[in-house]
Amino acid sequence: MSEDYIVCNCMEVYRSTIEAAIREKGLKTVEEVGDATDAGTVCGTCQDEIQEILDEINGK
Repeated sequence: MSEDYIVCNCMEVYRSTIEAAIREKGLKTVEEVGDATDAGTVCGTCQDEIQEILDEINGK
């Protein structure tokens, strides 16, 4: 796992939390990550980074 840091400042969601949710729940979209972790659900600034994490984990 890469260095852990806050991805979503609005909801204080860490990269490790996002990665774990994607792996454990088989998440495929930014919206699914938001539903599972609340990341990206306030201002949306971090949604591009969430998509990058999804792509890394899901091999796109």
